[in-house]
Amino acid sequence: MSTWKVTADMPRNSLATTATVTSGPVPKHAQLRAILLADIGTTWPAHAAIPSERELAVLHGVSRATVREAVRQLMEEQKLYTVHGKGTFVAGERVQSQLHLASFTEDMRRRGMVATTLVLEAALAAPPLEARAALGLNEGERGWSIKRLRLANGTPMALETGWYSPRVADDLGQHDLTGSLYSLLDDRYGVRIDAAEQTVWAEIASDDISASLRISPHSPVLVFRRTSRADGQPIEYVTSWYRGDRYQVHMDLAAS
Repeated sequence: MSTWKVTADMPRNSLATTATVTSGPVPKHAQLRAILLADIGTTWPAHAAIPSERELAVLHGVSRATVREAVRQLMEEQKLYTVHGKGTFVAGERVQSQLHLASFTEDMRRRGMVATTLVLEAALAAPPLEARAALGLNEGERGWSIKRLRLANGTPMALETGWYSPRVADDLGQHDLTGSLYSLLDDRYGVRIDAAEQTVWAEIASDDISASLRISPHSPVLVFRRTSRADGQPIEYVTSWYRGDRYQVHMDLAAS
């Protein structure tokens, strides 16, 4: 059975009371995992750094191998994550989204979160072949290239690279792009997105995407590629990379 004692010189981010792992039928790493799990979300808030492997070993009277195994299990359960060269951190709760036609801003607002946006690029440029085909643009015709970092409650959630048809929004890049583009298209141009095709897959984040989303290199991300239309006219071709540790998708399925 674990016992509890008060220590005067705790490492930063540690409990004021410390559970002591003891020998017995329950493996020490399993005891320690339960102790650390209790700290997650209480002593250690989301995205807080936890004590180092050495500090945890001293604090709980176990070997570093025991700490390593307990932390490994919590990482597999996506309760913790590491940032190369910085340490181990508490994972935040994932935002759950149902697949529906809504902007990121609207999606986050529904979940009681504050959505903010950093505009990284907004320029008229020659779109790649797949974007040009999706938007029905002619060879040599330019489109609006808009790259944005989307944040929820101040935490990077998604990196978004979109192409937009200048035929319906000729001066799109000259407006405030930090809010909902769907609302801007509707209010400014009278274009209401009413249909879309979307494909979702998982991949390993590139170095650039990892840096933008502030995640460890080679972390998993969910990728959404969407072509949106208004009255049958293609308006948007956008690819979004969502953090795998912060975002999940819910789908209701029915027999056909």
